[in-house]
Amino acid sequence: MKRKLKNNKQFAVIGLGRFGRAVVETLVASGYDVMGCDKNMEAVKQMEHIATDVMQLDVMNEDAMQYIGLNNFDVVIVAIGESLEASIMATMYAKEKGVKTVIAKAIGTPQKKLLEKVGADKVLMPERDSGQRLAISLVTSNVLEYITVSDKFGIAEIGVVDKWVDKTLQDANIRAKYGINVVAIKRGSDVIVTPPPDIKILETDTLVVIGENANIAKFS
Repeated sequence: MKRKLKNNKQFAVIGLGRFGRAVVETLVASGYDVMGCDKNMEAVKQMEHIATDVMQLDVMNEDAMQYIGLNNFDVVIVAIGESLEASIMATMYAKEKGVKTVIAKAIGTPQKKLLEKVGADKVLMPERDSGQRLAISLVTSNVLEYITVSDKFGIAEIGVVDKWVDKTLQDANIRAKYGINVVAIKRGSDVIVTPPPDIKILETDTLVVIGENANIAKFS
């Protein structure tokens, strides 16, 4: 790979259309190694300076599939939208090679059912914002809910980090340290909107934050 990023988990995205690009961009921005693959050389070139590594790949070519070594990746996202046959082949091949988690994109319920039958661990019927939500869900455990606001920003509900417990918002200094703004606190059945800086953060609180997708994705 061209460069080694700070996190060890490895991702491969097969299919670099709008959804696949969104997954790659968000994962890389979050500090993960991602290889992007597509049959279309123009799509590959567009991702050369974004993905950790890119290559032109025809999933119907068994030799080419063997060459990329899918078994080296923790998660493979099959983001092919235009060809059901190609999606099925890529999904089956990844599972045969022992990839632990294979996530496939489907267009419509019949395609979803077929991909599930051939081994996909999860099948999505997404648009671009779903690609961003998927990437964030893959690399975080503390984000409870995520809503895309734009290509760059999102709103999320996050659990309280241990070091924040019993600190005030001001002392936790979340905005300066993490680049996100706390816009509300969910406390039991209550919601504290625009919480004051001197409010103490409780262990059972849920923080509603807004910020860049990459910053939210750091809460793993």
